[in-house]
Amino acid sequence: MRLNRALTAVAGAATALLSALALTTLAPAAAQAQDVQPYIIGGGNASNAPWAARLFRNGQQNCSATIIAARWILTAQHCVAGSGTYTFRVGSLDQTTGGTLVTATRIIQHPSADLALAQIDRSVTATYAPLGTTSAVANGQTVQLFGWGATCTNQPEINCQSRYLKVANTRVTNVNGRDYRGGIAISVTRINGIAAGGDSGGPMFATSPVDGRYYQVGVASTSDRSTTSNYTAVTRYRDWIRSYAGV
Repeated sequence: MRLNRALTAVAGAATALLSALALTTLAPAAAQAQDVQPYIIGGGNASNAPWAARLFRNGQQNCSATIIAARWILTAQHCVAGSGTYTFRVGSLDQTTGGTLVTATRIIQHPSADLALAQIDRSVTATYAPLGTTSAVANGQTVQLFGWGATCTNQPEINCQSRYLKVANTRVTNVNGRDYRGGIAISVTRINGIAAGGDSGGPMFATSPVDGRYYQVGVASTSDRSTTSNYTAVTRYRDWIRSYAGV
């Protein structure tokens, strides 16, 4: 049973389809066409995230993402399910300036999980997000969520998108949860913040209990905007990612 809300809506027919599938959507009443979900409520500003990428659809702020290889960006499938031009600002904590602007030339959607890969128009030299293995996260572990989404619930979400990348601590409650499309997800509960509006597609990072390294282990998929979020488990879909991006 899905108790979460979809983190982003897509204009037109795709929006209607996603709304029908989710128990409760997070579409702001005032800005359907440029809906941006979910958002980090609470938490604080990130100070170091060279792998971060902000996703824009037809020039409008839309979702979050990570660069994982020179010409590959990882995000959520529901962020790129509609037609349009997808661009990314890579390597800047400020979504309005700095970093490198690139355009997707190819979008590859996972057939059953809320994951997508964007191949970009040129190579970008960056610190790429290291992707976790199956042992990179455990129940009860504290993990970090990153994203540029809205920071409010008392007004339309489009009005309170964060200019700067935010981060929040959460606690893993289930490593076999479900994402928006029924794929395997990591479920977390709020510590000092939670995901919802423009954080869709953004990363969950965790320190591996095995080797002590910091890995991306999830991609933002759904949230209740209050206490619980679900992130598609990158660790379970490494073979699919590797088959295209080589990492």
